[in-house]
Amino acid sequence: MNATVNIGRRLLHLTNLDKVLYPQAGFSKAQVLNYYRRVAPVLLPHLRRRPLTLKRYPGGVDQQFFYEKRCPAHRPKWLPTAAVWSKHNGADIRFCLIEEPAALMWVANLASIELHTYLFQAPRVDRPTMIALDLDPGEGCTIVDCARLGLKLHRRLAAMGLEALAKTSGGKGFHMYVPLNSAGATFEQTKTFARDLAQRLEREDPHRVTSNMRRDLRRGRIFVDWSQNDAHKTTVCVYSLRARARPTVSTPLTWAEVQAAVRRGRPEALTFEAWQVAERIEKRGDLFSQVLTVRQKLP
Repeated sequence: MNATVNIGRRLLHLTNLDKVLYPQAGFSKAQVLNYYRRVAPVLLPHLRRRPLTLKRYPGGVDQQFFYEKRCPAHRPKWLPTAAVWSKHNGADIRFCLIEEPAALMWVANLASIELHTYLFQAPRVDRPTMIALDLDPGEGCTIVDCARLGLKLHRRLAAMGLEALAKTSGGKGFHMYVPLNSAGATFEQTKTFARDLAQRLEREDPHRVTSNMRRDLRRGRIFVDWSQNDAHKTTVCVYSLRARARPTVSTPLTWAEVQAAVRRGRPEALTFEAWQVAERIEKRGDLFSQVLTVRQKLP
């Protein structure tokens, strides 16, 4: 089933709307598009001026996927791009920029279920606007264990005078972001700061925390991934769907919600599907908005 729709001033041709992209959940492409339409008002500010890497699942989440950095040549003429230097290619790569609802719907129509963005905004590709910390549970740990460590890290950052925000990965992990939004920080500084935090946590509790990327060291531990703070790496954007069995979403959390989930020991309290996130936004707005507005400097 196809359809031609007006989204703002744009005319879009949407295709294969009845195709089921999440077989276990029976969640169709039309439902993916509808989700992104509903969350566009809060999602678009987090995408603005951030080069987007497409993660496309044309056959559905249980089939092969591929990453696409270069914005497709068949993109609409009105869709802007940003040039980012690729050392590997020895040339600029022009990434898609998602600046309006029609652009968001266009990439979703490509079955780009997941949206992966950089920590900078074009054209300042050398200046991160935030620090990202990915708390990833090894075998034997859950997202609740990550959240417990996240609370400790939240207190540590607060003692430094830094605000931090939390979100789920949409999978098994827990993400923390420290907004900067100042022109001064470099990736070398943010990466060093994140690595030092991770290593300090590891020294304090080496049996439960690791800052080492080696997978054989993660069993029974939480890996604090500080390496995301790099000009060449992307992270899954807040409000992005994830390609899991169910249509889960990388969902912002309040620290009160994190505390409650840890107190009750309930991993399911930190898992949200598309319909739940859309309802949360309607009731509570963008719980992650401060990552765009808070201005902080590294101590």
